[in-house]
Amino acid sequence: MCLITLLMLPEDESLELRRLPELIVVDEPELGLHPYALNIIAGLFKKVSHHTQVIISTQSSSFIDHFAPEDVVVVNRKGRESEFSRLDPAKLEAWLDEYSLGEVWEKNVIGGGPH
Repeated sequence: MCLITLLMLPEDESLELRRLPELIVVDEPELGLHPYALNIIAGLFKKVSHHTQVIISTQSSSFIDHFAPEDVVVVNRKGRESEFSRLDPAKLEAWLDEYSLGEVWEKNVIGGGPH
C-alpha cells in the first residue's frame, strides 16, 4: 500500500508537500505481491518514470516482462566492479520473436545473472 501511495502522488510541482520525489529506488517490488498486482505496479512505475527517475532492482522474470528492452539496464560484475549496460532492442529482436524478455533473461542472453 505504501508503494502504491508513493507512485500515485501528483506530478504537479505546485503541490510542494505532496509531489513525487526526484528519485525513487525500489528493491524487488514484486516480493509478496499477487501475480495480478505485478501488472498494476509495473504500470504505475512506467507512468511515474515520465516525471521522475525510477530505479528498480528485480530478480523476477515475470516482472521484467512488463517492460520494454530499452527500459532495462543490466548489471554484471566484472572482477570487483559493476558494469551497467542498457539493452539494445535490435540485438534482441530475433529472441523476442519467440520468447518474452523475462525468458531471454532466464536463458542468460542478456546477462545480469548470478556468477
